[in-house]
Amino acid sequence: MDVWSPSVAMDDEFEKLLIRMNPPRVTVDNASSRKATLIKVDSANKHGSLLEVVQVLTDLDLITRRAYISSDGEWFMDVFHVTDQNGNKLSEDDVADRIQQSLGPSSRSSFRSLRRSVGLVQSADENTTIELTGRDRPGLLSEVFAVLADLKCNVAGAEVWTHNSRMASVVYITDEATGAPIDDPDRLGKIKQLLLYVLKGDRDRRSANTAVSVGSTHKDRRLHQMMYADRDYDVEEENGNRPLVTVENCLEKGYTVVNLRCGDRPKLLFDTVCTLTDMQYVVYHATIIAEGPEAYQEYYIRHIDGSPISSEAERQRVINCLEAAIKRRTSEGIRLELCCEDRVGLLSDVTRIFRENGLAVSRAEVTTRGDQAVNAFYVTDASGHPSVKTETIEAVRKEIGLAVLRVKEEAYSSSPPAQELGKFSLGNLFRTRSEKFLYNLGLIKSCT
Repeated sequence: MDVWSPSVAMDDEFEKLLIRMNPPRVTVDNASSRKATLIKVDSANKHGSLLEVVQVLTDLDLITRRAYISSDGEWFMDVFHVTDQNGNKLSEDDVADRIQQSLGPSSRSSFRSLRRSVGLVQSADENTTIELTGRDRPGLLSEVFAVLADLKCNVAGAEVWTHNSRMASVVYITDEATGAPIDDPDRLGKIKQLLLYVLKGDRDRRSANTAVSVGSTHKDRRLHQMMYADRDYDVEEENGNRPLVTVENCLEKGYTVVNLRCGDRPKLLFDTVCTLTDMQYVVYHATIIAEGPEAYQEYYIRHIDGSPISSEAERQRVINCLEAAIKRRTSEGIRLELCCEDRVGLLSDVTRIFRENGLAVSRAEVTTRGDQAVNAFYVTDASGHPSVKTETIEAVRKEIGLAVLRVKEEAYSSSPPAQELGKFSLGNLFRTRSEKFLYNLGLIKSCT
């Protein structure tokens, strides 16, 4: 239960008043750039505004090639250079409306404490949402889906992430007989209890303290929160496979400067902004460049209380958490795409076949479109190595169906390690006309 002090309540009402007096203004500009559509956002500022905008762009499947962020004071001005998935300018007319709606007073969300749990959240729409965290192991996903099938639950959708031997999943279920959300407390309690047995296995003590979740949020953000709460960032990875993240204080400006360099991939901007926001940092200025195989991000941040990072331990935790946020979605392994008519128990059968052939699922995206199942699985061998024998993959395809299970190569499935090239700053890179304009207005700061 959230406890609100009078000062927090007054701040909340003041922010709402500012937004009502100064509604967000979004413009979509297709004329200023040959290569991208410019989306410009002006709005009263509140904690999380940047994440809300980035979340909308991500949900629209837009690729952010460049971005310039400024949010000093009570106002922010952001410029995003975006394209569609094919690298083309946008033709949709509702982008501005979608972003404006996301920033309106009704969109305000509270930032509740993070929870590490097997959680059950009744959806107000079409399904019930299950949240799972636990130690990853070969065959775990198969066991989860088998339990749900035995309990007469149909899986309408799911997303599964694994990182540093931990697993987090959001699963959407309905009643097998009625197709409606499951709301019976006794039945939900039984589902939770049996899934807990599966997740704990015989050695995972960290999943023993599980709880029913009391809220729901954006799926990808929730997965980051679950992994963060499960401290997946604590485990050291090999240096050669880590993105380059530096965190330094800019004392004369009172900021902490975060520089990030890694292989580019879809949703990278969302993942880093989401992590900083949920760690209670405010992005005051940022420059994003992602026009090639690598992405460069520079953030000027302070803690939500207005202070920069004050200790070496805090600095290292920010580095570790950003590295983890990048790696969670950087799936190693072979991508297998399943497209066929949906049926109850499909996922249980498919993942059982994976397990019986020695394959482990490192990530999964499960969706249902009408009566069609459109699923993607990233698979490795049982020990987690991404190299899987071709004959194993072909044996699995023959058993499931060559026409419905296909191998998809992912250009970004294993991002190249960033090379240590010394200190870098996006502020020193070539500035486009848009960046020069913002710089001259004082909306992009330099700490050189």
